[in-house]
Formats: sequence, C-alpha cells, structure tokens
Amino acid sequence: MSFAKRPLDCLVANKPRKIWFAFHRSATCVVSVLFLSHKLTNLCFEILMAFAMLSGAENLTLIRGITPNGLGSVGSGFRGKHFPKLGLVSCTRISKGRTIVPMCSVSAPRPASQPRFIQHKQEAFWFYRFLSIVYDHIINPGHWTEDMREDALEPADLSDRNMVVVDVGGGTGFTTLGIVKHVDAKNVTILDQSPYQLAKAKQKEPLKECKIIEGDAEDLPFPTDYADRYVSAGSIEYWPEPQHGIKEAYRVLKLGGKACIIGPVYPTFWLSRFFADVWMLFPKEEEYIEWFQNAGFKDIQLKRIGPKWYRGVRRHGLIMGCSVTGVKPASGDSPLQLGPKAEDVKKPVNPLVFLYRLILGAMAGAYYVLVPIYMWIKDQIVPKGQPI
Repeated sequence: MSFAKRPLDCLVANKPRKIWFAFHRSATCVVSVLFLSHKLTNLCFEILMAFAMLSGAENLTLIRGITPNGLGSVGSGFRGKHFPKLGLVSCTRISKGRTIVPMCSVSAPRPASQPRFIQHKQEAFWFYRFLSIVYDHIINPGHWTEDMREDALEPADLSDRNMVVVDVGGGTGFTTLGIVKHVDAKNVTILDQSPYQLAKAKQKEPLKECKIIEGDAEDLPFPTDYADRYVSAGSIEYWPEPQHGIKEAYRVLKLGGKACIIGPVYPTFWLSRFFADVWMLFPKEEEYIEWFQNAGFKDIQLKRIGPKWYRGVRRHGLIMGCSVTGVKPASGDSPLQLGPKAEDVKKPVNPLVFLYRLILGAMAGAYYVLVPIYMWIKDQIVPKGQPI
C-alpha cells in the first residue's frame, strides 16, 4: 500500500537541499567579499607605503634635524647585530602551569629609516591628550590585562613592601595598581609626561598615597642610586632614544636594584609591520637585550607575555609583548657614555607638519585597536588546541 506524500513531508524532504543552497550562496558571498577586501588592502598598502616613504622619513629629518640609524631607535647604535650565543631566558606563558623557554627570535628586518610618527614626545603628549579619556576602558582590555600585568611584574621580584619603586611612564596607573599589591603605595612614585594620564591615576583610590609627578623618561628627576626597583610599562615605544631611557634606569637604581621594562615586540606579518613602523617603536627582542647590556645591566632576562586569546601568536606584534629585567651590578652612573638627547621638545615645530604627523600616527595606531578584536574572534571560532 502506498500513500501520497503530504505537503509537510515534501517540505521536510527538501529541507537539506534548501540548507545546502543557502550555505553555498553565503559561502560564495563571503569568498567574494574576502577577495575584494584582499585587493583593496593591497591597494591601500601600496598607496600608504609610497606616501609614508616619500614624505614621512624626510619630515623626520627636517623637523628634528636627525636621521635614525640602524635597526634601533634614533641614536641607539644598534646595527642589525644578531645574538646567537646569548644565554638569556625568554619565557612564553601559554597557560598557568605550562611555560615554554625559547631563545630570542629574530623577526623580519626593518628599514633603516622609518617615519614612526608618534615616537616623539610632542606627538605622544597630544596623542594621549585624547587617548587618556578611553585608555583604561578600550586600550587596556585588548592589550594589557590584569593577568598579563601579573605575569610581566613577576620577574621584577617585588618581594618587600618597603621597597622604593619608580613607575616610569606610569600613565593612568594601571601598572602601578599591580605594583602596590606588593609594595606600600607611599614608597611608589608614578612619573609620566602627560598630565592627562596622571589625572586618571590620581582618581584611583589605591594610588592616593603614591607620589605622582610629571617628568621625562630620558631625564629622570631622581638622584643616582635612589630606587630598589625601576618599572616601565608601555612607555619605551614613545622614547626617541630608548638607550638614553635605559641608561637612566641604571643610574637611578641602587646597587643590586632591578629594572623591569615591559613593551612591544616587532611583528612579522607584512601589514602589521607596515602599521607598526608608521605608528611608533616596536623593538625586536634582541634590541631590548642590546640596550640593557650597553647600559651595564647583568643577569638580563626576557619573558614573553601576551593576551590569552592570542594563543601565543606573535606575528602581528604586541603592544605589551615582553618583560625585560636586568640587575645593577655596581653603584653610580651607567658606564655607557652618550651624547645629549636627540630630541629637544623646547624647539619650535611647524604646526601643520606636527598635525600631519599626529593624524597619520593615530590612524596607524587604529589598526592595533582592531588586531586584538580580530584575534579574539578567531579564538572563539577556531577549536581549542589548534593554531590560529
């Protein structure tokens, strides 16, 4: 006996076919959009690269009267050296309870001369004039989380509540909040060149007893042999001359004191490299080590850090990608002899050129607001245990 199919039965029978056609159409649209996006990205990259290389690097020489040299920052003296025999520790925290200890990696080469529009005190000052409004709510959640902060401060060995600590480039006080968990706030000094960032730090209750002062990371207002610990997080990328800043870190520390600098790492993915070079300084891991060695530090260690949802991926670079520490072996100033600072913020600057640099630098920085969102989406989609 046979029965004619009812309309509902026909609908059920055809449902897999309808789902397949809908999926096929959606997939075709997605592929088309991705293809067009790829072409558009390549076109934008070529235009921006030509524009930046033709005008940005020349403006750097014109405004400041200096020309960056080598792979390091201005005046760093870094000349593309590699350090295959450095017996230094570089830790990557994958999860609680598992730590990988590789040697320092060598990323793709950088051009000798780059615009890096925000790696100057004047531009950085105004950049943070506006960024300070949303810094704790938008920037930190994507690049500098509380668990990252704890990982990064661990090598600083904040083991005594009576330690004297300086937090250089302390900004809104987010890093300082991690410091005062281990050290009495009255013994901590927060220094930053931005009064707008420091105003946010003053509003945080746990930091009420901290000393908060405006100052220059490359010319610290502290006496020699002053502090037990020097901490600087998210500041080195704005120093025109990182070697000057690290030399100052050595000077202000007491004998046996430890410096801890937390900062970006250079990307290997081509588009991320481009925006990093236009925005600010993204040092290589070996550059950090070179600067610490030159300043006279001993027992130098580099620990890799990053947001959990990146799953250890570093090809896009990281705003907070490593924590580098070194111990001061002798009292007094650093044995390194350097000339005067390259950048004099008191010199007049063409306001139109300044505005041009600020806008281009901020646009490049916007790319790094999107990267952690992109990585978070990939972390949600790709099954755990697989690379992203």
